[in-house]
Amino acid sequence: MSQRQLPIIVALGTAQTLAWASSYYLPAILADAIARDLGISSNWFFAAFSASLVISGLLGPRVGRQIDRVGGRQVLSASNIIFAGGLALLGASTTLWMLGAAWLLLGIGMGLGLYDAAFGTLGRIYGDKARRAITGITLIAGFASTVGWPLSALGLETIGWRGTCYAWAGAHILIGLPLNLLFLPQTDRAQLVEGPVVKPHIRIDRTMVLLSFAFAAAWAVTSAMAAHLPRIVEAFGATPAQAVFAGMMIGPAQVAARVLEASTLSRFHPLFSTRLACITHPIGACIIGLFGGGAAAAFALLHGAGNGILTIARGTLPLAIFGPKNYAYRLGIIGAPSRIAQALAPLGFGLLIEPMGRGVVVVSSLLSLAALVALLFLPWADRLRSQTTSAAE
Repeated sequence: MSQRQLPIIVALGTAQTLAWASSYYLPAILADAIARDLGISSNWFFAAFSASLVISGLLGPRVGRQIDRVGGRQVLSASNIIFAGGLALLGASTTLWMLGAAWLLLGIGMGLGLYDAAFGTLGRIYGDKARRAITGITLIAGFASTVGWPLSALGLETIGWRGTCYAWAGAHILIGLPLNLLFLPQTDRAQLVEGPVVKPHIRIDRTMVLLSFAFAAAWAVTSAMAAHLPRIVEAFGATPAQAVFAGMMIGPAQVAARVLEASTLSRFHPLFSTRLACITHPIGACIIGLFGGGAAAAFALLHGAGNGILTIARGTLPLAIFGPKNYAYRLGIIGAPSRIAQALAPLGFGLLIEPMGRGVVVVSSLLSLAALVALLFLPWADRLRSQTTSAAE
């Protein structure tokens, strides 16, 4: 990692930590308190949250086109302002409609400001050499829940949920916005795509479909486990303490896997590490199925390790296959089904847990294996790049 890359990676990684902690990871701590004070069911809160994820997914291709055109500095800086507005409105909410409007703004903020936009920005800056930078920001932002959950919980205890939302809003203006404005390079006029915004032609071919399906299936499992892992391992006989400990293991496992990706796995093509990541969850399911709740931590470690690599692969694999041209736009197209799957998976798995119990890990394992099968149909990138280039010509 060069000295020139390091300040950008640290700044963008810190800004991403703030973005994830104050949006995606916020409901886990504040949802019950907000729903109770507003006199609504927590299901309504999570419905608004799920809708915001769908909005962020639908915005992905448009955001990607803008990053390809003008770079990511403007887009990511705008996300901080929109995040701040959404969080301030959430803190001021007194009705269900205000809550919905707040999550509408936060959904726009997530579309503009989470990983896909950050990866697209790095692709715009570094081109084919963005892999190490992408890995670097995920190493830092991998601690978003580790940092965000305790801070939100502390805020809830000391200044209440409204004050906590206002504090996160202030952090976007005082921390996130300066980081994105000051450290991300401004796109040179020579690099700007001049003229009217014309949607580039990206053929939705077999490779695009397979990648979209693989990431959607994998991220459905990730989202479902984030919402339900304690309940699932308790169905295998884990005690509440074991379930909590298992949940705590996911974050460190993600970071450890990203360190492995940055060191050993970086020598291999991203397709290899992505395929490897798809089998860790099924292996963990087999272990907890054989040994019961006592193996909950092993299940969580394997699941977290796979998820840590998949987060990086979401940015590095499309770059390796298709190259940097129209990278952010392509990333938005590939990532849109993943965001929608992330939004729907907690509800879907919640409906399955009661009738299926521990059997729900069969469903999650089959989704992971389906992602692996889709990736097995992809040849190595050298052939894909040549096919893509010849098709463009």
